[in-house]
Amino acid sequence: MSSQSIQSTAYPQLESAPVPATVERVAETVLPTRYGTFRMVGYRDGGGVEHVALAQGIEDDTHGGPTPAPLVRVHSECLTGDAFGSWRCDCGDQLAAALSAISEEGRGVVVYVRGHEGRGIGLLAKLKAYALQDQGVDTVDANTALGLPVDARRYDQAAEILQDLGISAVRLLSGNPAKEEALEDLGIAVVERRGLPVSERSENAGYLATKRARMRHDAAPSADAWAALLDGTVPAAPAPGEAEELTHRYGYLAGASGQIVVGQLRQSLDGFIASRSGDSGFHEDRGDHGHLQRLRALVDAVVVGASTVLAEDCALAVEDVPGSSPVRVVLDAAARVGPDARVLDGDGVSTLWIVAQDAAVPEALPSSVEVVRLPVEDFAPRRVLDILQARGLEKVLVEGGGNTVSRFLEAGLLDRLYLTTAPVLVGDGVPGIRFSGSDALAEARTAPVRRFVFGQDICTEFNFAAVR
Repeated sequence: MSSQSIQSTAYPQLESAPVPATVERVAETVLPTRYGTFRMVGYRDGGGVEHVALAQGIEDDTHGGPTPAPLVRVHSECLTGDAFGSWRCDCGDQLAAALSAISEEGRGVVVYVRGHEGRGIGLLAKLKAYALQDQGVDTVDANTALGLPVDARRYDQAAEILQDLGISAVRLLSGNPAKEEALEDLGIAVVERRGLPVSERSENAGYLATKRARMRHDAAPSADAWAALLDGTVPAAPAPGEAEELTHRYGYLAGASGQIVVGQLRQSLDGFIASRSGDSGFHEDRGDHGHLQRLRALVDAVVVGASTVLAEDCALAVEDVPGSSPVRVVLDAAARVGPDARVLDGDGVSTLWIVAQDAAVPEALPSSVEVVRLPVEDFAPRRVLDILQARGLEKVLVEGGGNTVSRFLEAGLLDRLYLTTAPVLVGDGVPGIRFSGSDALAEARTAPVRRFVFGQDICTEFNFAAVR
């Protein structure tokens, strides 16, 4: 059967629910998963269909104040994609991406709606539609050829579940504008909608193209994921491979609004950034070089202490990946950095040289260098961030050294910390991360983590924003 033989200019639309869903909360428990631990709430609707909500950072009736609307994925049941990992659709990938995104942010809900198999036509009918698709019919015409609606889903049960959880406004994780419209009609305000980073494969490319062309789903993202990230756009469906990895690793930073502070430090396995003589030579062959370059390219400003500049004479520029260099911020109360340092050499990159009020600085400095004077006692991390924010520098990378990163960490100002460990043992030297600890290990600082391998280096990313 060919697609040309089927009438496709008109087809059944989303049917209105014959009766209200009238969901009932039945049970609640905790579900540990590979994405983190979720609060799991079970519901039954008026038709006897059972649904669940997987929530993090959501307590009943908490939303409605100044807190941003939570991330929400209203996910339609898909046995083949969710349980069996089918590549004929993108459902399993979207569920995984939604759970991962919510876990990374630390706040959100996946409403798993049962009875939505095959866009509401049921499992066996979906398999019949698959058989027609095997003959070359697209997903829209396959449903209509069987005398079934293209989309029979209803969302009143999802809206009632969100309302039961105290959620009236959401940031919707979906590439489907019809889902947004349905929730809005049911009293759920969608303050933002964005697609999820899922893979497009040869097995589902036609299916995804049909959804975009005939069911109003969002257009395919730019093939250049890094260019999109630099532009502040998080690709909804990056291609597998590097594009997918870049989006997974840096999407949160590229898409952030408001102030976000990221720390980055590379140290030895035993916690030193240099030997006792000050030799930091192991930084010259760093496995995380590309990672550090990408962080610089995505932020507005990069902050370092004077000791780092004196030890490494770092330029803090973006050199090996596409992107612009951030504003350099040098914390140097005593003005120890000399005018011949690369951060002050007039290469056109803007530099804020923050010094004490009575510190002596050269009279002739390049026009790209601005001297900011502060009282010695006013070099607190919060004060530094206020200065940057007043200049519109919202995304900040605190790059070094150990003392500077540690001060921002101890002040509770780091949203993320990338702590890279190199496979060397220094024994004694200049310490890396150090802060006032606690007597009990149970009170040690922790947060959700991700780990990346950069050559022989291991980078651990702490998401402190998720536990505030």
